[in-house]
Order: sequence, then structure tokens, then C-alpha cells
Amino acid sequence: MNGKMRFIITMLIFGSIGVFVKKIELTSSEIAFSRGVIGSLFLLLASFLVKHKPSFKALKENTILLLLSGAAIGLNWIFLFESYRFTTISNATISYYFAPIFVMILAPWVLKEKLTRVKVGCILTAMIGLFLIVNPGAEGSSGSQNHTVGIIYGLLAAAFYASVILMNKFFKNLSGFEITVVQLMAASLVLFPYVLWQGTFTISGINSTSIIFILLLGIVHTGLAYFFYFTSIQELKGQTIAVLSYIDPISAVIIAAIFLNEGMTWIQMIGGILVLGSTFLSEKLEIKVEKEGQKPTTSS
Repeated sequence: MNGKMRFIITMLIFGSIGVFVKKIELTSSEIAFSRGVIGSLFLLLASFLVKHKPSFKALKENTILLLLSGAAIGLNWIFLFESYRFTTISNATISYYFAPIFVMILAPWVLKEKLTRVKVGCILTAMIGLFLIVNPGAEGSSGSQNHTVGIIYGLLAAAFYASVILMNKFFKNLSGFEITVVQLMAASLVLFPYVLWQGTFTISGINSTSIIFILLLGIVHTGLAYFFYFTSIQELKGQTIAVLSYIDPISAVIIAAIFLNEGMTWIQMIGGILVLGSTFLSEKLEIKVEKEGQKPTTSS
């Protein structure tokens, strides 16, 4: 299987996460913790099978940053899963794709990058798109779900993911695969006390359907997907990765429509196009200025 096909499969796997999460009868923090544990164990096994030897010296040098970014990943998952519970997968996914916009806003202060007119245009366009999606007067925005709350959770998830993107630019002498394995382990470590404090997580109380979906979320959507991601990006150009990455949100909308009968109004569709279009343009700008040695990050 070539790199492009592995990357496409990865994006399709990421696009189906929301449907699986909605089928798991656990809290968002419990799902995030389970995902981190199972995913990190899978990747540790994969690294052993491919005889990948991590640089313990480099891991030690980046310990604090790895722990902070791991905690951010854990919080990112919790807010994303909460977003799925309060709104449609389409709304949650599109609001989550606000992460590149947050990176663009913070880059002048964190990375000392210049905020150009084009970037400002991308930010304003994305904000207009988000307003159209949240539009309380839009058809389908009412009902049992609280879409505004769900979208706010999606934006919080995007903010934490944006922090991971920015922190990943400061890692030294570590491969993307090594960073991901340790971040998943750190996420599990940080989430464990919180899940323990909640006191509701018991294996005996989980139904068989939830167990199956948790295993799939950890093994397929985390371990296998991340393994495919990092082995495929080594063979692809940055522009190809940027374009193919949009299979994730598009497939998420289609899968939600097929399996959950979710839909979007025309106004919300236009808003989604504005958000995704502005993030696509921002990623094209990022590719142009990206220097060698910067580490890519996964999308979900």
C-alpha cells in the first residue's frame, strides 16, 4: 500500500470518529483516557515490531514540553467528544477545524511570524463562516441538542489542538512518531487522576457495545491511524498532505448524514465552506514558509 493510499485511509478513519464516540456510553473524559491508553499501547507494540529505537536523551530533553502537549491533547479530546454530544458531527468537525485559524492568530506572538493581510482575511472569513454555522435562526439549529454549546466545545478543542501544533514546533531531535507515542502516554497519565476522581469509570459497568467501540477507537482510530499517518507523510509532499487532509471533515459530514441522518442547512453549508476554505488557504501559506525540521501533527 503506497503512502497516498495510507494517508487517504487515515483521513477516512479520522472522519468516522464522531459516529463511534456517539455510540459509547461513557463520559468524554473516560473515552479520552481509554483512547490514550489503548492507542499508546498499540503504537508501543508497533514501534517494537518495526524495531524503532527511541532517543531517550532527546525524550529527556523535551520532557516538560511532552507532558504539557500531552495534557493539551487529553483536554482537546474531552472537549471534542463533548462537542459531539451537544451538536451534530458536522458542526463539531467544522468548528474543530478552526485550529489553524487559532494558530495563525497566535503565531505572531509565539513564533514571531508576520500577520499579513491575506492571513487577516483568512481569519475574518473563518469568523463569518462560524457565525453562519452558529446562526440561531438557521433551520435545524433547534431541538434536543444545544448546538451553540456544542460549537463552543468544538472551538475549545480547536484551541487546545492549536496549542499542540505550536508546542510541536519547539521539539528538538524527536521524530513525529516518537512525539505522538509519548504525547498519548502523557495524555493518559494526566487524565487518569481526573477519571479516578470522578469515580464513575468501572469496566464491569460498561456494556458490550461500548467496549467494542472503545477498542475500535483506541486501536483503529488512534493506534493504526497514527501509525499510517506518520509512515505515509514521509512519502508525500506538503501540498499533497494539505489537500488530502480535507477528506477528514468532508467524510465526517457524509458519514454522519448516512449513519446518523444528520444534515446541514444551506446557510450552514456556506459557513462550513468559508471556514474550511480559509483554513485551507492558511495551510498553503504555512507550507510556503515552513522550514525544514518542523514536525507535522495529526488532525484528530
